[in-house]
Amino acid sequence: MLQQDNAPLILCAGRIYCDFVFTGVPRMPTLGTEIFADGVSLHAGGGAFNSAAAFQAHGKPAALLGTLPSPPFDLQIRTQAQAAGLDLSLCTPAKEGATPQITVAMAVQDDRSFLSHTSGPAFPSLDLSASSCQAIRHLHIGELKSLQEAPELLGQARGAGWTVSLDCGWDDELMGRGHDMAELIARVDVFLPNESEHAALTASGLPEQCSPLTVVKCGSSGARAFVEGKQIECPAAAVRVVDATGAGDAFNGGFLSAWLDGLDLKTCLKEGNLSGAAAVQTAGGAAGQG
Repeated sequence: MLQQDNAPLILCAGRIYCDFVFTGVPRMPTLGTEIFADGVSLHAGGGAFNSAAAFQAHGKPAALLGTLPSPPFDLQIRTQAQAAGLDLSLCTPAKEGATPQITVAMAVQDDRSFLSHTSGPAFPSLDLSASSCQAIRHLHIGELKSLQEAPELLGQARGAGWTVSLDCGWDDELMGRGHDMAELIARVDVFLPNESEHAALTASGLPEQCSPLTVVKCGSSGARAFVEGKQIECPAAAVRVVDATGAGDAFNGGFLSAWLDGLDLKTCLKEGNLSGAAAVQTAGGAAGQG
């Protein structure tokens, strides 16, 4: 079991967004029409941030490695990170004149869709000599696209003796390149795609279990794990869904916190499902944690 103190034990790397979350959306917008949402709210977002907040809620101090959105949207990230107890010392501000890195999330029934804009690199170079890195034992990467853009991050983590987990995140180009992504994904300890991402990648050539442990998040149906040629399933409890944004990231925090503590896979899946269920009952990916 990892020893806990005030220093970050987990480093979450990836794109950091400011999310505009629209809830109570009656249907997805179509060309030439207008729809109205029941509610809208502003949140820190991105897989790295949401998973870091979930780690923190499970007693695993977390730091972020990323580039903050340009002003004024960076204020939301700093405020929410401070409230969650997250370490931002390895993050860098956006370059002057950078376009905003933001996401519009639309919650429709029990699912959601995103429209996002990226700006600049996902994260700065990792400085392992930084004080924030001294206690780190695990690296979680928020999206496959960011790792593909900076694969050297894996070598640095391995050189430091860290374990590594990877979420997927939808990217139209990469979903059709499962065969090409296999070598990269095989280098991580735990790969955590959702059901749609896993189906798209395997259809384009990724082996069903490419990493030593593959965990597929299936929303309201729960989750399943592939390890050593076996499949382990765990159903999820039914809850009222307000916003599914960040539910998979919250699952990551719950699952991986249990995994890092050496618990059995069935328990890890259960903890992931509970964390994901907490996230969907309120708007914003990190708001339901804690």
